[in-house]
Amino acid sequence: MAGKTAQENRAHEEMESKRVSLIELFYDLVFVYMISRATELLHHLHNGMISPTALIIFIFVVIVFINSWMVQTVFTNRYGESSWTNILFSFVDMAIILYMSNTFSATIDYNLQPFFIAASLLSVTLALQYALVYIKTDNQDDKDIARIFSIILGIRALSLLAAGFLPLPVGAPFAAAGILLSWIAPGFTGKYTSRHPVIFSHLLERLTLLIIITFGETIVGIAGYFTRNTLSWGSAFIFVTVVSLFLTYIIQFDHVIEDRRKGETGNRLIYLHYPILFGISMVTAAIELISEDKANIYFVITLLYAGILLFYSGLAVANTYNREGFRLNRAIIASFLSVTILAYLLCIALHTFFAATLITAVSTAACTGILIRALTLDSRKQPASLPR
Repeated sequence: MAGKTAQENRAHEEMESKRVSLIELFYDLVFVYMISRATELLHHLHNGMISPTALIIFIFVVIVFINSWMVQTVFTNRYGESSWTNILFSFVDMAIILYMSNTFSATIDYNLQPFFIAASLLSVTLALQYALVYIKTDNQDDKDIARIFSIILGIRALSLLAAGFLPLPVGAPFAAAGILLSWIAPGFTGKYTSRHPVIFSHLLERLTLLIIITFGETIVGIAGYFTRNTLSWGSAFIFVTVVSLFLTYIIQFDHVIEDRRKGETGNRLIYLHYPILFGISMVTAAIELISEDKANIYFVITLLYAGILLFYSGLAVANTYNREGFRLNRAIIASFLSVTILAYLLCIALHTFFAATLITAVSTAACTGILIRALTLDSRKQPASLPR
């Protein structure tokens, strides 16, 4: 028994530094297209504003895709192997996601049944992977994890399948219920998942790569401001805004976070990335819309700053993962909030493209500067310096 425990400990130590595989990176490529398609939903204006229907569909679609990505990533983190079975599942899921990315629109009268059916099939493939773990493993903890996730994904698959064959007004609530269950339920599985913790560094790397992909869509979105006909001071201000947000993210998740944490379920790290992802998408849409004459400038500014606040809220929660001595106090977090709210009020008061882009660039750069200064002062008290 002792020999078996020692063997398991050695295996666990080897897994602590699990690398992100090329298959995982290839799998992420379909999400580049998915994010671009989902963000397009925020470009449909009604009376100068994003229609409530488009916004609801955007939230629903993003949760479906990102929740599926999270489930697959956590599965790979715990049980993924370079086997032909896992590779085949990855390729099948990629094909399904590509199809799903072309089956939704910003209008509620659009036929969403194909999207629901494809999402149901994706749920089945994810559930099957857990079912195989349940069949193959002799470890009771892994059996419990596989059983609970198979049930969650099975319910999601059935609800989406039902929605796919029912009229939209009847089927949509079924789909929403299944998606909400699969989104929220994993947060209550700690009783089981804590027995087989995730490899925190691997999960962190996967999430940061997803955020980089999302920022990639932002870069594509602002490219239109960098042509011979559109290049202006506003272009520079927009670029400073995007760079400032990106720097804030990588400082938090690449320099000061403790990536060798043990005994983590990964739930908090996963859930805090939802506001970050939604925030970046909202910022991207707002930046693209802010120069359009048909857009309501007050609405676009509000969308922009709502996205920035969502982004910062995710970073604030991540503060709990920081290395000892690099955790931000409430005064720093309050500074972020105060600067952002003040900038929003100034943008609303002046409500011009030039003023909004300038003020946003200054405020986001100021927040990045506040973060760097706070962490640099803290680093002087520590043996390790920033960045590491």
